Amino acid sequence: MGARTLACETLHQGRVFTLVREKVALENGVTIDLDIVRHPGAAAMVPLTEDNTLLMIRQYRHAVGGFIWEIPAGTLDPEETPLACAKRELIEEIGYSAETWHKLGEITPVPGYSDERIHIFSAMDLSPAIQHLDRDEILDVHEIRFEDAVKMVERGEIGDAKTLSGLFMARLWLKQGLL
Repeated sequence: MGARTLACETLHQGRVFTLVREKVALENGVTIDLDIVRHPGAAAMVPLTEDNTLLMIRQYRHAVGGFIWEIPAGTLDPEETPLACAKRELIEEIGYSAETWHKLGEITPVPGYSDERIHIFSAMDLSPAIQHLDRDEILDVHEIRFEDAVKMVERGEIGDAKTLSGLFMARLWLKQGLL
């Protein structure tokens, strides 16, 4: 059965997401108030060259207090498909387009308080394009051998959830010879 929403109040309408408070009746009879971030979703890409070099970004993230390693990603625009978002964001963030795309999977990064889903793709057969960073994006693009990125995970240098998931998914596909 799950839960039943009895009431919903918008607490904040942000640029990207909406914060709502829902009064929810659980199937065990308990009624609770939940604060939920409603997010349009995102797409993230694992861009790989022919020699399994990964194009990663080191981006400033104010919320966590500094620069972190990430795969390119971005928020879906209204009515935009996840693949269209991935293609747009790949060009905008790292200045490359890709001919070959595979959906690796989908993650729900913080289901305890958000409905955001991130669609993760591999992007291959890369060609240079014109980078179009948003004015609030501070990042550098780096070429890193895929296995070196895995070692960065092992050393705790990469902690971003979508990046960890994307690398893990791509590694599974690579081991199976699907990429």
